[in-house]
Amino acid sequence: MLKRSFLPPTLLCLSLLLTACSASQERENYADLAQSELDTVSKSKTSQWQTMDNVAPASYLTDLIQDAQLDNLITNALQANPSLQKTQLTLQASLWSIKSQHGDSLPSVEAGFSGSKSEGSDTSYKASLSISWEADLWQKLAQSEQAAAKSLASDEALYQASRDTLVANVIKTWLAITAKQHAIEIEQKRLALLEANEKLILKRFKNGLGTLEEMDESRTSTSQSKADLIEYKEDLAIEIRNLQLYLGETSLPSFVTNAQYPAVSLSLHDFPQQNLQRRPDLKAAYLAIEAADLSTSVAYKDMLPSISLSATLSESAASPSAALFGSPIWSLLAQITQPLYQGGQLKAAAEIAKLETAQAYQDYRDTLLTAVNEVENTLGQERVLSQQVRHITEALASSQKNLKQYEKKYRTGLVELNDLISAQTTAFDLEAQLDDLIYQHLSNRVDLGLALGLGVKS
Repeated sequence: MLKRSFLPPTLLCLSLLLTACSASQERENYADLAQSELDTVSKSKTSQWQTMDNVAPASYLTDLIQDAQLDNLITNALQANPSLQKTQLTLQASLWSIKSQHGDSLPSVEAGFSGSKSEGSDTSYKASLSISWEADLWQKLAQSEQAAAKSLASDEALYQASRDTLVANVIKTWLAITAKQHAIEIEQKRLALLEANEKLILKRFKNGLGTLEEMDESRTSTSQSKADLIEYKEDLAIEIRNLQLYLGETSLPSFVTNAQYPAVSLSLHDFPQQNLQRRPDLKAAYLAIEAADLSTSVAYKDMLPSISLSATLSESAASPSAALFGSPIWSLLAQITQPLYQGGQLKAAAEIAKLETAQAYQDYRDTLLTAVNEVENTLGQERVLSQQVRHITEALASSQKNLKQYEKKYRTGLVELNDLISAQTTAFDLEAQLDDLIYQHLSNRVDLGLALGLGVKS
């Protein structure tokens, strides 16, 4: 009766194999679900996003602006940014880790040599050579290696995302330096005019033609402009320091601020060929699902039998040469092991791996939703900023015409000085606003390219 309580080894292995396979079949195919969601988004959003076909096409972020100085800055940043270099070194370490893991599926060979001597006996020497190998019966070791390779590929995609973000930050900071320099130049022109007005008001006041309030108001405007100018200069210094940080330098190399904004090209005319599948963060999230799924399969296969083979050659002799070059005795061992009871640890590990795959799928969904949100936000800004630039350009042109009329009327005594100063203030405000909108528009173009996954060349 006692023997009947145990299944024969063959039936036991078959039973456990069927159990593991049935459990594996119950798993959700999250990779297919992720691909299906991406296809659905691409089909539903492509027509909505094809709204920019009036500018030149771009394939990479570096194609957005054609400028030799910017290209040099981008090259330096990719080569010297410490955070990016650290990530690259981590990837290299992970690659060696995969190569190390590949050794688990290969035979291992060990050689040993020892000598011993006890009281009343001669020295004896022993040499041995052993070879051991675990048969990858269920492709467990192969899938473990595949999971590690998928994880590495996911990390490489995240590294590419870091490269893309770094290049985008360099471009936007480079544009911001031009914007801050323009703000300084506009404020310097405003300050020069305010100081000239202040002298004129003071002269009129001494001649009894003005009031004390006019003089105080003029001094207030001049002081406010000086304060704004100091702030703009510090803003420029901050952007330069940010660029130094991206370049991994403590001092900025020879750098000349562009006098005018460059043209930033981007087109969604060929968007189906530039869809969200180019985004490295989505690639990384998808590869993470595949890696987690493979790890789950390995966790289930840990409950299956394992077969290992080992062979040993050994020789004992009274001299080292005889032990090394004698006629060794060989032995061969084959064994099959089957986990029977480990307190539920293997089952728990399999369920945890299954849940981690589900978590990876949710991470992918979150990344996909974030990507869609970024594209729609930047597209919305693209439309808004385009309209704002057009309207403020028209307003500035009208303001400048109005200012010329006020200058003529002031010279003929038809308007007061306060009216002329008000027209001057409006013109400078609109000029500064337009310049800032142009910068925001160009910067948003870079963000839009990044959101679409243009990236930089690997």
